[in-house]
Amino acid sequence: MAWRIGVDIGGTFADFCAFDEQSGMLHTLKVLTTPQAPGTEIGTGLDLLQERYAVSPQAVASFVHGTTVAINTIIQRRGAKLGLITTRGFEDVLELARLQMPDMYSLFCSRPDQLIPRDRIWGVSERSLWDGAIETPLAVEEVRAAIAKARAKGCDGVIISFLNAYRNQTNEQAAKRIAAVDAPDLFVFAAAEVWPVVREYERTSTAILNGYVHPRVAGYLGSLEERLAERGVPARPMITKSNGGIMSAALGKADCIGMLLSGTASGVMGAAYVAKQAGVGNALTLDIGGTSADVALVIDGAVQFASGEIVGDFPLNIPSVSVTSIGDGGGSIASVDSYGVLKIGPESAGSTPGPACYGRGGTLATLTDAMVVCGFLGHAPLAYSAIGLDKSAAERALVPLAEALGRSLPETADAMIRVSVSNMFVEVNKLIARFGVDPRDFTLLPFGGAGPMLGCLLAGEIGVGRVMIPRRPGVVSALGGLIADVKCDFAASVFASVTPEALPQLQAALAQLRRTAEHWLRDQQRYEGEAQITLSADMRYTGQSFEIEVPLDERWLAEGVVAAMAEAFHRRHAAIFDFSDDKAETYIVNLRLVIAGPTLKPHFAELPRSDGRAVAAKQIDAWFDGATHTLPLFEREQLGFGQTFDGPAVIAQEDTTTIVPPGWHGEVDRFGNLHLTLAPAR
Repeated sequence: MAWRIGVDIGGTFADFCAFDEQSGMLHTLKVLTTPQAPGTEIGTGLDLLQERYAVSPQAVASFVHGTTVAINTIIQRRGAKLGLITTRGFEDVLELARLQMPDMYSLFCSRPDQLIPRDRIWGVSERSLWDGAIETPLAVEEVRAAIAKARAKGCDGVIISFLNAYRNQTNEQAAKRIAAVDAPDLFVFAAAEVWPVVREYERTSTAILNGYVHPRVAGYLGSLEERLAERGVPARPMITKSNGGIMSAALGKADCIGMLLSGTASGVMGAAYVAKQAGVGNALTLDIGGTSADVALVIDGAVQFASGEIVGDFPLNIPSVSVTSIGDGGGSIASVDSYGVLKIGPESAGSTPGPACYGRGGTLATLTDAMVVCGFLGHAPLAYSAIGLDKSAAERALVPLAEALGRSLPETADAMIRVSVSNMFVEVNKLIARFGVDPRDFTLLPFGGAGPMLGCLLAGEIGVGRVMIPRRPGVVSALGGLIADVKCDFAASVFASVTPEALPQLQAALAQLRRTAEHWLRDQQRYEGEAQITLSADMRYTGQSFEIEVPLDERWLAEGVVAAMAEAFHRRHAAIFDFSDDKAETYIVNLRLVIAGPTLKPHFAELPRSDGRAVAAKQIDAWFDGATHTLPLFEREQLGFGQTFDGPAVIAQEDTTTIVPPGWHGEVDRFGNLHLTLAPAR
């Protein structure tokens, strides 16, 4: 018997999925996170898996882990103390950035403090031209002087980012070698080595993010390897990546930016897999955990990707799953400001002390407490019995808010839920507008510990009439690690017109990308199966300032079919901007290559058919629409394939609770997923 384990650690819970390759059984559980000792929850979860489901550590053939260590390091600004060595005259690249304010519509917004202040940035004499030719050799003594200053400032590491180094890394690598000799106690990252593409600020920022989280990520992953080895787990640990793939934990210690959005990307990949299996092509995924709500789009079965995502106020210039994060989670704390306005988040109670209703010392009202006060929670074990619920503690936490608002406790709790949904509505609308899609063509797919509680409420607001709740919604992010492929992105800036004369340059760049990608997959990841290669290019019309990514067929480059590449760009440009100029010259800025090694995918067992109306386990009282109502509570495990029910209703299960408002009709599919449909308004 061989087990594959997926783990995702969020702000409040660590989620576990254990898949038996032989029987096809999938076991899941949740344990509270341990912020004071990150990684301890891994051991706790493995012990519980062995105790409850006989998952022997020695039988674990695959272990995939998603973590928020990197992203939390940036958000909390608890990363490494860094110095930056750059080309003389470009010391202000971080402060200048793109000369844009965070919120163009606010007169009171301010730009965030950079991760490296100006007094730890040093310029040295060197210069590479736009084509890679070295105009000014590296001034060795100036580099040594900068390294000495970095040590004197108490830096943990140094980032080296030289002008145009993406075309020629000679000077950056020379400076890195000098630092290794003069200051072996400092870690050093060269920007063009981290991500070799054009645009100085974005490339420098990406390298800084990589260095900023490096010590904490490397320490965490090293501890993870030790913990698994101590327990006799033979599998080499893998880490989920921002691009929806996985890589070895050993490589993740240096490639830290690859796992910045580890957990959020894994959730989207897991949701897309569940949606595909259920026959849902267009999905709006909604992952609500303890600290945030993450929203993403799946179009025609394909997860949407983007570059330039903002991570903790800073641009991340690598390809990643396109996710919009909102500071509203189950543990988000409610407050009333000086104007008497009720607000939710972005502060979260986390797992320690957690929401007041957890009975772990929390005294501030959270969204989870509001659900308890309204009567939706507290009727069944929560989080695999990892915690109990104290309704009186939740009510005490809401008292100050109720007094400030002049409302009753249930009215205050209901207002908290509505404000949270309103916050999500604003951000989801932005995402829908950015992709130019009609929400009525999509199915909302909520997951995470709090997603199913708010899913139907949000769907009704944004005009989505279909909601699908996965069979195990609370652990979809952990499932995402189980289905992810070994995957990495590579890019090269080429600056070539789409003409026959440019073919040799493009073909040479593609050949180099392939060699680098094959080395990563075969030698660094030890993958032995058949690889999948996907090629694209960042293209624009000559004279445009920004590019769009265009999928390419590798045969077009091999056979010299430049017309096909140009036509692909025209079609893509027209699809995005409703305009194209077929006679204009097209230009390739970057070639992009994605290599993927497919992994074995779990297939869920189908349920036997049991048509008819679902039978409620009991009747409960809950507050909604301004009054207390009696409604049925269904146990998720007792719902069979083909059974139906109508809202209002509550569905309880070990990993989450689903709220079905009035006007919604539910049906169970063959995999145990709930399909909820909103009746048309009369």
